[in-house]
Amino acid sequence: MARYTVQVKTGSFLAAKTRDNISITLVGALGESKKRTLDNFGVDFLPGAEDEYYIKEKTDLGAIVLIRVYKERLPLSLLPPDNWYCSHFTVISPGGATYRFPCYRWIEGFGTVEIPEGTGELISAIPPNTILLKQRELELKQKQEIYRWKVYHPDFPRCLDVANSLELDSNSKYSLTKTVNFVNNISGPGLETALKGFLRRRDSWNSFDEIKRALTFHRTDVSDYVAQHWKEDKFFGYQFLNGVDPMLIKRCKKIPTNFPVTDRMVSPRLDASTTLEAELQNGNIYIADYKILDGIPANVVNGQQQYMAAPLCLLYHTPQDGMIPLAIQINQAPGPENPIFLPSDELDWILAKLWVRSSNFPFHQGLSHFLRTHAFAEVFCIATLRQLPMCHPLYKLLIPHTRYTLQINALARDVLIGPGGTIDKFTAVGVAGLAQLIARDMQSLTYASLCIPDDLRCRGIESLPNFYYRDDGLKTWSAIESYVSSIVEYYYKSEESIRRDSELQAWVGEIFKEGFLENTSSGVPSSLETHSELIKFLTMVIFTCSAQHAAVNSGQFDFLSWMPNGPSTMRKPPPKSKGTTPSLESVLDILPDVGTTANIMTTVWGLSKEPGDKRPLGTFPDIHFTEEEPKRYIRAFQSRLSEISAEIERRNESLPLEYSYLNPKVMESSVSI
Repeated sequence: MARYTVQVKTGSFLAAKTRDNISITLVGALGESKKRTLDNFGVDFLPGAEDEYYIKEKTDLGAIVLIRVYKERLPLSLLPPDNWYCSHFTVISPGGATYRFPCYRWIEGFGTVEIPEGTGELISAIPPNTILLKQRELELKQKQEIYRWKVYHPDFPRCLDVANSLELDSNSKYSLTKTVNFVNNISGPGLETALKGFLRRRDSWNSFDEIKRALTFHRTDVSDYVAQHWKEDKFFGYQFLNGVDPMLIKRCKKIPTNFPVTDRMVSPRLDASTTLEAELQNGNIYIADYKILDGIPANVVNGQQQYMAAPLCLLYHTPQDGMIPLAIQINQAPGPENPIFLPSDELDWILAKLWVRSSNFPFHQGLSHFLRTHAFAEVFCIATLRQLPMCHPLYKLLIPHTRYTLQINALARDVLIGPGGTIDKFTAVGVAGLAQLIARDMQSLTYASLCIPDDLRCRGIESLPNFYYRDDGLKTWSAIESYVSSIVEYYYKSEESIRRDSELQAWVGEIFKEGFLENTSSGVPSSLETHSELIKFLTMVIFTCSAQHAAVNSGQFDFLSWMPNGPSTMRKPPPKSKGTTPSLESVLDILPDVGTTANIMTTVWGLSKEPGDKRPLGTFPDIHFTEEEPKRYIRAFQSRLSEISAEIERRNESLPLEYSYLNPKVMESSVSI
């Protein structure tokens, strides 16, 4: 007689329990057990419980490779199914061997679920075990029926085929805790009360002090700093490196022909001993070029035509002042009605900088934020669910970085980027312009631009001092890369095993097809053949879903809640000549109206404030890897992330404006907000 101990762990949150009948079959290398009901005296499967049961068989089943879990209606019960969140099963054999079966998901309805033993298995590296092969095929078939691709827009990366967030399966939805906190963040009574009287006004602000009064519902040290320093050139330049969008600035080797800046124009800002040409050669001149916005039609907001621009901004890095702007041309085509604005133009200079900051709003929200983190993270998530079975080591590696991504993106399509959403109602780009903008970026996007070491080199900004996004980002990339390398080299003993892994190849091929629309000019791989290729691609995926999203998301309230620092729209066209700005207060008639500003404030507040139920990078409460070596790699990864956090905190102590968005302690593991 062989006796097996079966331990079942239920999720620790309130709704995780089930009252349904749970039975199990153990499937071993030498045979399988009879179906046995798991039932102890009292109530089973309560939140956080680890229930233990005993199964007796006449013969030894051998190594346990699979369990079948049956979730069924209780005898004589007429109650509907009661969803159950199962964390994991553990089976201890008569000889003391322990087998762990990670689940960490909701089991819905009535039916049967097969859970493979937790040892990471590559389809190319295991013997052709018919039972496991069949289980993998069945699992992927079921998931591919649940997670289907949809064309939201022909030029966008594909997304999940659901009409709205209510259609998501339970494993894709926010937890109750996160849902309640999210709703409170967006529409809590304190927020509504604080902004009462502002949300529906369509007139201009009376003064900049009135804008400050609207911010009383919440303030941060950074938002206070922004409101105080927004007019300063040094802070304007600083934001291209360490603001909410550090993704546009690049080194300027030659002044563009459509931006006829002369030495005479900028010499007052250069040292007397140098020239513009000399500083170009020295690598101290930089440019922010918003050419991608050129020609995109502006939206109508509250029945009023809005305006957009496609500026060019020349910047100079000095050891004394950091990054400062030298010259701004508000649109791309030079000419007498498109002057080059200079710091000596005083109030006109402030207005020119406002046009640059307004142009950065659609670039940041549409490209740096939505497309290059949210949209691609959804592609990575769906492909992982559809093409990698639970026992695949890359599934175990990636699944923590997909948490809640489908929920937040479905919500985004509902209330942010869809018709009648925030982008449509309160921004100059609107949904039609956003579609054009994303289509353009998809044509020019490169694999290198998604990999921070390559991107920094391509933009020529890898050696800029006081560039904290770069410093912290490179450290985090390196930590992820080291962790990924250990996992890849542990499971893939040869490059042949990479090439022969049909599940891996299907995964990367689907990402190339559905995410990057088979654009070969992007350099994004459609297959992977070597350790280095696989490690780089996996690092890019994890970095995009965690660090990159944190860099362009978490500072939104800090930098954009003070509206003049990031206007979502402009209500009058750009100036065609100098001397058109009679006073600073006069620009309030150009900036967004009161209601538009207040609604954008509430949006950036909700998107910047992580609504609880957080899992910072390196936090893995769900134990998907069961072998000791991967667990050791995880501990090493966590240790390095702790070191990075300490380094960031020490540096920030001496900064007038701290940069903490890439501190692993506060950086979410996935795109979840």
